[in-house]
Amino acid sequence: MNSIDLIILNFNEIRRRSIKVWTSIPDEKLQWKPDDEAMSCLEMIRHILESEHYYHLAIKNKGSLSVFNSPFENRPFTTVNDELNYAEPYRKAFLDTIKSFSEEDLENIKIDRSDSGYIRDLGDMLLRVGYHESVHTGQLLDYLRTAGIPRVRIWD
Repeated sequence: MNSIDLIILNFNEIRRRSIKVWTSIPDEKLQWKPDDEAMSCLEMIRHILESEHYYHLAIKNKGSLSVFNSPFENRPFTTVNDELNYAEPYRKAFLDTIKSFSEEDLENIKIDRSDSGYIRDLGDMLLRVGYHESVHTGQLLDYLRTAGIPRVRIWD
């Protein structure tokens, strides 16, 4: 197994566990948030899916985008499964892009996000994308604990 295969495996495992958490949230709690400044559960799920699309475009651009026209913007929030189904083609395109890279690309391609304070190798950037989803899914687990909602077991 090479590095690209491991990165894909990592993305798939992160998403599999995220989906376990996301789909365990009762429909009546999808709009719950811990305070007025926070995202709701469904807003956070949308943020994760939308951010992955942004990161995909930024990686293809080899840096931050000056303009991001999000296909997720102004879409009404409905259900977790609707969000996942809508995001599926973007997810597939992202994973296909990752599969198109070589081992050398992981070190040699630089992603310039100076506007966010960093320039990173492609491999580092891909791991950051996975980390972003993992952190927010962990936040959702904390939301569930705070709201008194049983938490699904993700460590299988």
